[in-house]
Amino acid sequence: MSTLRTSLPRSGPVPAHRGLIAACIALLCGCSRARSTLAPAGVEAHDVAQLFWVMVVGAVVVWMAVVAFALYVSRAGREAREATAARWLILGGGVFTPTVVLGALLLHGLQLMPQFREPGSADGLRVEVSGEQWWWRVRYVRTGGAQPVDVELANEIRLPLGRRTEFRLGSPDVIHSFWIPALGGKVDMIPGRITTLVLEPTRAGTYRGVCAEFCGASHAFMEFEAVVMQPAAFEVWLQQQSAPAIAPVSASARRGLQVFESSGCGACHRVRGSDFNGPVGPDLTHVGSRLGLAAGTLPNDAAGFRRWIARTHALKPEALMPAFGMLPEDDLDDLALYMESLQ
Repeated sequence: MSTLRTSLPRSGPVPAHRGLIAACIALLCGCSRARSTLAPAGVEAHDVAQLFWVMVVGAVVVWMAVVAFALYVSRAGREAREATAARWLILGGGVFTPTVVLGALLLHGLQLMPQFREPGSADGLRVEVSGEQWWWRVRYVRTGGAQPVDVELANEIRLPLGRRTEFRLGSPDVIHSFWIPALGGKVDMIPGRITTLVLEPTRAGTYRGVCAEFCGASHAFMEFEAVVMQPAAFEVWLQQQSAPAIAPVSASARRGLQVFESSGCGACHRVRGSDFNGPVGPDLTHVGSRLGLAAGTLPNDAAGFRRWIARTHALKPEALMPAFGMLPEDDLDDLALYMESLQ
């Protein structure tokens, strides 16, 4: 205890107003550009950020009007408190000013909504996202004259820079909310309904997406990465993702494939190019090449796969996937290596 006391600073307490200022500066300046609505990287996000600042200005106008009326009444003479004057103050400050300002803000916000529903790019690329407890099923579909593509992955979205992409959002279990703060606004994913969203990225980079609606025990462990790429690089990536899984090369990975099969993993998971075609869990065809594991919970490497397979519920409470901690240590190691080899 004495050591702790001697290590503490001896300066006096920080004044309350300085602490508040420091907190505000940290909040505004310390926000990560990857997840901040105030650092837009898309056309829709720019409009949302602009709407935010317009609403801030409107709120300041209403606040200043209320404060001005309060100061006037508190300092004016007795004649200002007569019934007629008081009535005009109430109508002006309590009815007219808020109605005009809030009405203007509402009209401005409504004008922005139609563009979020406009069709996507002309090449027919569509991204279907299903929010599930507690991960994201992502499916790319391309129709029309372009080369057909049907790719399914999990917890990762890649978009071409400068191209409008249409999202179709749904959920098979509870209400989720799809949100990439740096690219656009949030949209609810409602069971039994399909909602749409169109995003057009304007800056390449990696951005964090989240579920913005409480959806159960592991709601906080339901994130994903959104990567904005140059159009040519995106097309190469999409073609790579459409290819089947490669066969494992190392002896450990081949043995991991046998463990995968004998443990029944193929009943829930799909690996294109093999006999595993389970429809329940995430598609694992190229799981080893993704940026993260278990919806942003773990790093995507052999150690992360091993932890996830053995301690599923400790990492993500109430996850539907059963834990396989009962497997021998060698089986867990080889199975993790097989997962990592699925590039």
